[in-house]
Amino acid sequence: MTRVRRATPKDAEELVRLRKIMLDACSDPDPDVSWQPLAVAALRERLADPDGNLTAFVVDRPGGLASCAIGSIERPLPAPGNPRGVVGHVFSVATDPDMRRRGHSRACMEALVEWFREREVPKVDLRASPEGEPLYASLGFVRTRQPAMRLAL
Repeated sequence: MTRVRRATPKDAEELVRLRKIMLDACSDPDPDVSWQPLAVAALRERLADPDGNLTAFVVDRPGGLASCAIGSIERPLPAPGNPRGVVGHVFSVATDPDMRRRGHSRACMEALVEWFREREVPKVDLRASPEGEPLYASLGFVRTRQPAMRLAL
């Protein structure tokens, strides 16, 4: 059985290391790592608030983390089907390559989904890689009709 725990500020560097693995797997690896110290600082700050709108669940391995799933709660405007205007967002689900296929990401995701449930978040969004989509589908996530678009400023 995989042991999952909630991340603490001390896990920030490892969470960023795993995030880089995930980002590199989703697109061409980017040698720019200037964002990493900023991400570590942001995670340390946000994980320090146990009642905050961001959390992470992790699986330990000797000397660091094997896997993680990070999520946040956002508050856009209320809408039909979401009168409170609360949405969960999952990002940075990652497992070290040598630790894959052991149920670690599933365990982290199950803990994260439960965290959203406890906070009465009515819907949770994520972007899935082709490799991750079967896991998310098995947890009840479905494709939506809303395509994502982005403007880089």
